[in-house]
Amino acid sequence: MTLAPPRATQRPLIETRPLRHPNSADASTMARRGWWLVVLNLLVPGSAQVLAGNRKLGRFGLGATLLSWFLAAVALGLALFARPVLLWITIGGGLFSAAILTLVQILLVGYVVLWAVLTFDALRLVRLVKVRGASRIAIPLVALLLLGLVGGGAGYAATAVGSVRNTLGSIFGQSGPSVEPSDGYYNILLLGADSGDGRDSMRFDSISVVSVNADTGAMTITGIPRELPNAPFSDGSPMQALYPNGFEGYSSSSCGWNGWMNHVRNAAEVCREDQGSALYPDAANNGSEPGIEATKEAAEGVLGIEIPYYVFVDMHGFAELVDALGGVEINVTERLPKGGPPEGWTGTDVNEWAIGWIEPGLQRMDGDTAQWYARSRYTTSDWDRMKRQRELQAAILAQFTPQTVLTRFNEVAAAGTALISTDLPSNKLPEFFDLMLKAKEQPVTSIELTPEFGVDEYQPDYDHIHQMMQESLHPPTETPAP
Repeated sequence: MTLAPPRATQRPLIETRPLRHPNSADASTMARRGWWLVVLNLLVPGSAQVLAGNRKLGRFGLGATLLSWFLAAVALGLALFARPVLLWITIGGGLFSAAILTLVQILLVGYVVLWAVLTFDALRLVRLVKVRGASRIAIPLVALLLLGLVGGGAGYAATAVGSVRNTLGSIFGQSGPSVEPSDGYYNILLLGADSGDGRDSMRFDSISVVSVNADTGAMTITGIPRELPNAPFSDGSPMQALYPNGFEGYSSSSCGWNGWMNHVRNAAEVCREDQGSALYPDAANNGSEPGIEATKEAAEGVLGIEIPYYVFVDMHGFAELVDALGGVEINVTERLPKGGPPEGWTGTDVNEWAIGWIEPGLQRMDGDTAQWYARSRYTTSDWDRMKRQRELQAAILAQFTPQTVLTRFNEVAAAGTALISTDLPSNKLPEFFDLMLKAKEQPVTSIELTPEFGVDEYQPDYDHIHQMMQESLHPPTETPAP
C-alpha cells in the first residue's frame, strides 16, 4: 500500500486573515490591525466592516460611500464643464432647486450619521483591551478626531445647503417676469434706505442703476442724486400720465413732498394711497411695490434705458453683511461724524451730537462704521456722499471672494435675508452668477449725475444724460487706420 505524500502544511487561518481573525495574544499585531481599521474607515468607510466585522453593515456603508463619490464626481464634472447646468439645478430651478437642495441636505446629514456609526463600530473591532502601549490611547483619539473633522465638515456643508435654500426662498420667493437683456445690458435699480418703523415716511437715501453687460460682465454703476429735480418718466408709464412734464412732487396738507427723485415713492404709494395699487396692480405679485415701480420708471426716464429689475438694500441689514464679509477696506479722505443731529437742531458744533468719528486714512471698517460712512452728510455735500456709497459698493463686491464666501457662508446668507428684497427672477440667478464672476475681473465704471460729470444739479439736461449713458454703455469702436 502506497501512502500518499504528506500535504504541505497549511498556514493557519489566523495568519491569512489577520484583520478578521487576529492573533489577540500578539500586542504589536493588534496595534497594527487597529491602525489599519482606522485608516480604512477614513479612506473607504464601510471597508473595515467588510474585512473585519459585520459584512452587511460594511456593504451598506460601502454602497453609501460609492454613491457619495459618484454624486461628488458628477457635481465636480458639472462645475468644470457645465457650470450653467449645475447653477440651474441648485439655484435657478425654483421649487425643483429647493427640492434638490433639501435632498442633498438630507443625504449629507444621513451620511454623517452613518459615518459616525461606522467609526464607533470600527473602534469596537479594534479590541482596545488587547492593544498595548501608546496605541491603546492614540487609536481612539485619532479616530474620534477624524470623526469630528470629517463629520464637522459634512455637517457644515449640510447647514450651508440649508442656508442656500432658505435664502433663495426668502429673497426670491416672489419675482418679476424673466426678460432678455435690453440693448445688450441687464439694468438693475439699486435702492438703499431704512425700512421698518416709520416706513410710511421712508425715502430712498441711495439711488443708483447697475448696468451689467450681458456678454462680458462689465459693470457700470450710475449714481442718481436723491435730490435730482423734475425727473421725467418713461414713455407710456402710469406716472408719466400723472406727470407728463416731469415729476413735480405731490403737495398736500398731509404730504407736502417736493419734486425730488427720492420723493417719487411717496407720490405714488403714500400720498396717493388710494391709487398706488391701481397704478401698479401687479407689483405685489411680482415681488415689488408701487413706489418702487414708480422709481424704476423715473430712473428709466432720467437715464434713457430700460430697467426691469430692482434690488432694495435695507440699511438695517447693511452692517450685518459687512460684518459677515469680515469688513471692507476703505481709504478715508476726510474726517466724518457718526450719527445725526436731533430734530430741530440749528447749531454749528457737530460735536454736540456726533456719537463718534471716522478718521482719515486706510481703514478696515466694520459694519457700523461702513454704514455711517455711507450715510454721513452733515459735514460734506450730497455729491460726496454718493461717491462714498459707490466706494462701498465696489469694496463689498471685491470682498465677495470664493474664500470669503466659503468660510463665512452661513453668516453672509443670514445677512442677505435681512438685507435684500428684489424682483429678480430665480431662473436668472445662474446667468447673473456667471456675470458677477466675470465682473470681478474687470474695473467697475462709475458715473455720477453731478456737476463733475456736466449735470446741472438744479436744471439737469436729460437729453445730455441720455447721450452720456449711451456713450458710456456703447462706446464707439475705433476704425483701424488704412
